[in-house]
Amino acid sequence: MTIIATIMNSATGQAIQKMSFGRMPKPWATFHLETGERVTADRIHVGKPAPGKFVAPVEIWVTPKG
Repeated sequence: MTIIATIMNSATGQAIQKMSFGRMPKPWATFHLETGERVTADRIHVGKPAPGKFVAPVEIWVTPKG
């Protein structure tokens, strides 16, 4: 099952991009953004699914350097 996560900027609270993962990423996961910048996850937040849905929203908070 593929996990689709929203990458969020910890400094501004704005969404940066959407990204898909083969499985749930670990809290210390390191990956590259579309801009090519390498970031490490600060925290991962899994929300509650909407009523009648099975997919829970996943947010990965990162602090980009640029």
